[in-house]
Amino acid sequence: MLNLDDTLARLESLGTEKMRAQHRKRGASDENTYGVRMGDLRKVAKELKKHPELAQPLWQTGVIDAQLLGILLIKPRTLSEETLDAMVRSGTFFWVADWLNAYIVKKHPAREALRERWMTDSDPLAQRAGWNLTSIRVEKDPEGLDLGALLDRIETEMAHAHEKAQWTMNFTLVNIGIHHPEHRARALQIGETLGVYRELPIVRGCTSPFAPIWIGEMVSRAG
Repeated sequence: MLNLDDTLARLESLGTEKMRAQHRKRGASDENTYGVRMGDLRKVAKELKKHPELAQPLWQTGVIDAQLLGILLIKPRTLSEETLDAMVRSGTFFWVADWLNAYIVKKHPAREALRERWMTDSDPLAQRAGWNLTSIRVEKDPEGLDLGALLDRIETEMAHAHEKAQWTMNFTLVNIGIHHPEHRARALQIGETLGVYRELPIVRGCTSPFAPIWIGEMVSRAG
């Protein structure tokens, strides 16, 4: 019968120094990562898909690889708002926070109520999740959103926001510029004036997250 210790041992056996080094570069320590490749994590998750009861114990270890695996086992509708809120605030490593947002938060039945709460929260991880959900709504379901007010907040807050919240706040700025032509000029102006991510080094073949470049590239692709 599968248990937490067996699962952790399996993850540890799959760890690689290359992945541990990547995690350390982004702020992890050897105590909270095994360095399991993403493909291997997904294979283990596929094998464990009938054992969702392992998800929370894996999360509670605080080990990056275990938390990522736990996320892949969770069924979003089974989490209470309170449990999800606590998870969002505790997922300190950026890959963990972003997987949680991508696989669980955006699919949770209470995502809109949580979005509204997190958008005025002081916790940077809650803000990151709130702005991520807002960015998704800007693109896919903007009815009811005050895009002008969102731009006001971004103009006032983004330059000084915590880096964890700043990243998804920038997503919102970019999505307003891409998907809402009536606000594009202002989105471009805000991005240019604030200069957030202007100097960020970019991997060859990737688009800069600097809002004016990102917006311009995606609009040009759309023709």
